[in-house]
Amino acid sequence: MITPLAIILLGFFLGMRHATDPDHVVAVTTIVSRERTMVHAAVIGALWGLGHTFTILVVGSAIILFKLTIPPRIGLSMELSVGFMLILLGVLNLTGVLRRAMEWITIRSLGSGAHSHFMFGRRMIHTHDEEGEAISVESFSIVGWTPQWWKQMGLFHSLRPLVIGIVHGLAGSAAVALLVLTTISRPSWAIIYLLIFGLGTVAGMMLITAAIALPFAYSMKRFTKLNHGLATASGLVSIAFGLFLCYQIGFVDGLFTAHPNWTPH
Repeated sequence: MITPLAIILLGFFLGMRHATDPDHVVAVTTIVSRERTMVHAAVIGALWGLGHTFTILVVGSAIILFKLTIPPRIGLSMELSVGFMLILLGVLNLTGVLRRAMEWITIRSLGSGAHSHFMFGRRMIHTHDEEGEAISVESFSIVGWTPQWWKQMGLFHSLRPLVIGIVHGLAGSAAVALLVLTTISRPSWAIIYLLIFGLGTVAGMMLITAAIALPFAYSMKRFTKLNHGLATASGLVSIAFGLFLCYQIGFVDGLFTAHPNWTPH
C-alpha cells in the first residue's frame, strides 16, 4: 500500500524529472535567452511551472474524477500544440517582431518623452522626470500594486511563460493522470499527487532556467556577439525541434492519417 509520504516524495521528484523533458528545456531556453539575470530566469521557470501545473490539475482531475477517455486524435492534437508553440517561439526569437510591437506599445503608453536605448544586449525603455533625470522602465513593465519582480520583468515577459506552460501541460496531462490511476485508487489522493507533481515541476524548472540563463547573462554583459549567437542558436533549435515534433506526431503517430496511434507518455 502506498503511504501519503511516498505519494508526496514520488510526486515531487517525478515532477522535477518531468521538467527536464527535451521539449520543456528547448522552450524555456528560447524564453530565457534574452534575460540578463538568473533571478528573472528562475521566476520565468516558476511561471512556466505554474502554467503547466494548472493544466495538469484541470485536465488530470477531470480524467480521474469523471473517468474520461481521451481519443487518440485529440491526444495527438494536444501534443501537436507543443510543436507549434516551439516553432512560434523560435520564429519570434529570431525576428523580434513581438518584442518590437510590445516596445512600441510601451513607448506610446508612456508619452512622447519615452524612448529606448540598446544597453547590455537588451533594448531598454525610459522616460525623464521633471528635473530631466532618466527614469528607467523595463520593457513592457506595469506600475502600481504589482510586485517588484513583476515591474522589472513586465507584463508580457511574465505572462508569456505562464501561457507556454499551460500549452505544454496539455501534452503531458493525460499521461500523468493515467499513470496515477494505475497506482493510486483514491481520487482525492490521486489529485493531491497531481498537485505535488506540479510543485516538483515548478521547482525543477526554476533550477533549470537559472542554470540555462547563466551563459546568456554572462555573455550579454561581456560578449555581445557571443550572446547574440547563443540567442540565435536557441531560436533555430526551437524551430527545428518543433518541426521534428510536428512530423513525428502528424505522420509517424498518424494524426494526419486515417489511423492515428497515440500512446500517452
